[in-house]
Amino acid sequence: MRMKHLFYPDEYISSAYQIDYERLYDEGVRGLIFDIDNTLVPHGAPADERAIALFSRLKKLGFRCVLLSNNKEPRVKSFHEKVGMQYIFSAKKPSPRNYRRAMELMRTNAENTVFIGDQIFTDVAGANRAGIHSILVEPMHPKEEIQIVLKRRLEKIVLFFYHRRRKS
Repeated sequence: MRMKHLFYPDEYISSAYQIDYERLYDEGVRGLIFDIDNTLVPHGAPADERAIALFSRLKKLGFRCVLLSNNKEPRVKSFHEKVGMQYIFSAKKPSPRNYRRAMELMRTNAENTVFIGDQIFTDVAGANRAGIHSILVEPMHPKEEIQIVLKRRLEKIVLFFYHRRRKS
């Protein structure tokens, strides 16, 4: 068995809206942890109808969800108010601490929890450090803060090797 790479997601899917959540539920997943910016909406955008509908659907399926963001509380709280999910702000990803706190809030564990986010060095690395199944999604919008733009260049290198490894 190969050791899991810190920066490699368990799955790589084009969008959080393309994930087969029914399959995840059938496989025993009960908790979903989501990043917000560029995962569910473009960076800084409010929760839109698509995000609201997604969380309504997830609730009906039986999932518990937590929004986990490195953003400050006003940003995360305003998103939470539209989708009605618990949240953790200033999460300090990739520290695994708040991934574990999210699981406590949902009353789930690493075996039945999945994390969905758009960044390798924060989202995926943190989920992997917490022992959680990670799904990387493509960023929704190219407009990002400069520090994220620079990270994206490094992510391209990681993804090159990730895809190469998946083929072997």
